[in-house]
Amino acid sequence: MRKNKNGIFKSFKNLAKYLKPYSGWLILALVLSVAGAVSMVIGPKLLGDITKYSQDFVITGNKHIADITNTAFILIAVYACAGVCDYFCGFIMTGVSQKVSNKMRKDISKKINDLPLSYFDSRSFGDVLSRVTNDVDLISQNMNQALTQIVSSITLFVGVFVMMLYLSGWMTLIALVSIPVSFILMMIIVKFSQKFFRNQQIALGTINGHIEEAYSGHTVIKAFNHEEESYNEFDKLNQSLKSSAWKSQFLSGMMMPIISFVGNLSYISICVFGGLLIIGGVFGLEYIQMFIQYTRLLNQPVQQIGQITTVLQSCAAASDRVFEFLEEKELPKENPTKVLLKEDVIGDVDFENINFGYTKEKQIIFDFNCHVKKGSKIAIVGPTGAGKTTLVNLLMRFYEPTSGDIKIDGINTKDISRENVASLFGMVLQDTWLFSGTIRDNLKFGNPNISDENIYRALEACHMDHFVRSLPGGLDFVLDENANVSSGQKQLLTIARTMIEGSPMLILDEATSSVDTRTEAMIQKAMDNLMKNRTSFVIAHRLSTIKNADLILVLKDGNIVEQGSHDELIKKQGFYEKLYNSQFEE
Repeated sequence: MRKNKNGIFKSFKNLAKYLKPYSGWLILALVLSVAGAVSMVIGPKLLGDITKYSQDFVITGNKHIADITNTAFILIAVYACAGVCDYFCGFIMTGVSQKVSNKMRKDISKKINDLPLSYFDSRSFGDVLSRVTNDVDLISQNMNQALTQIVSSITLFVGVFVMMLYLSGWMTLIALVSIPVSFILMMIIVKFSQKFFRNQQIALGTINGHIEEAYSGHTVIKAFNHEEESYNEFDKLNQSLKSSAWKSQFLSGMMMPIISFVGNLSYISICVFGGLLIIGGVFGLEYIQMFIQYTRLLNQPVQQIGQITTVLQSCAAASDRVFEFLEEKELPKENPTKVLLKEDVIGDVDFENINFGYTKEKQIIFDFNCHVKKGSKIAIVGPTGAGKTTLVNLLMRFYEPTSGDIKIDGINTKDISRENVASLFGMVLQDTWLFSGTIRDNLKFGNPNISDENIYRALEACHMDHFVRSLPGGLDFVLDENANVSSGQKQLLTIARTMIEGSPMLILDEATSSVDTRTEAMIQKAMDNLMKNRTSFVIAHRLSTIKNADLILVLKDGNIVEQGSHDELIKKQGFYEKLYNSQFEE
């Protein structure tokens, strides 16, 4: 977690970069805010004039009807002007804040695609989601409120101070005594409450992560009777959020009562001192009336600044988390010098002296070397943790090897872009993935220009055409997140999608793990047709499915301990032979 004493200032500095493109609108909003504040300053002076005319009527009998009427209309116009200025200022700031939050979300979305997979391996999806939603929303709401209030409060304070000074220097001095006291108390509260605001946002991200995991794994939780433990974990996280939120809100909530109390003491002093001046004949009633109103107005910007301080603390905590995410280390910048087109790829793949570990302390693959001929079917087998999936991740450039090179048709994958590498491989994973949408949209994901006729050919090869035709709407049947098709059917659809994509090389990671034995045999035939003349990498635990592979690589602890065809490896009576026979032992 980033530690920075000046974190709040750094967050606002980063936020200012997002506001810079809208500086013109911000200036206009600030001008309107100043105009509204000035209108509020003029109001008490006009009310004082009306009081003066009324007092003169009592003393001299002069009615001043025209003067009172004109002043009243001017006062209405002034307050109307203040209302209009405040409305348009709020309208502009709402637009700016929404545009800024829109830009932030776009940057976060782009950032997600630029981050290495290792980042997501160490963080929950719920925490990342919380930064995109809760934190950005909080910035938008608070920024809309804070920016204009700061300027209007300062303008109102300066304007009121000038008018009070004009009326009476001694009474102004009495009124100003409360200001430094209020600010000192405010700074003390801010110092203690800021850490709780940040802890509140962190706790919110953590609890969102737990909820996301509990929701997606609800079936597993029910199956293992883990409801009580899951609830207890949620209750623990919820209590942590409650504690930090309570402390932050309690401390910030103390600000307004304290400021109001100090302001009221000042107000009482003004009333007493003003009353003595009236008795002594120093001032008329209208001056004291104006001064009391200005004293009230003087406390208003101080109270607003107190509220803004609370808002800025929340905004700073949310900004810190958003910019912390945006400043995460991205994938190394590429400088591709070559391009491999699908239609030109032959399919030779070389692994040269590959070493890799997810962390520096734990090495997984050691000095891995292998030459794969074009059109070969390469099976990768071995116990759990041997490095099978890691090898595929390196081949797809999801991760970069610590040392060594991977070459396709003699070209180092580091010399071509990651997008180019990904386009050369069709992938079917053990964990199937389909998004909410129609079957057609899901199957066209890798090839948007494919016709329905070719889609049905792929479905027929996967023995799914009858099932899809029987669904309401056929290809227009909508798949939802709750998987209104079975796990096996989802996997068959992902295999069909890979067939449609037409990539020159294939990666199959336990691609038939969710289908029954009979369907698996039919799929295997379809996969054999799919893999003809294509370099294919097949990860399998059921070794009976890869007996016809051209080359079987047997991995153990990150090293190739054996390689050869199925018959050759069985004759060796080595590690592979033990793995193969273990599937048939009771």
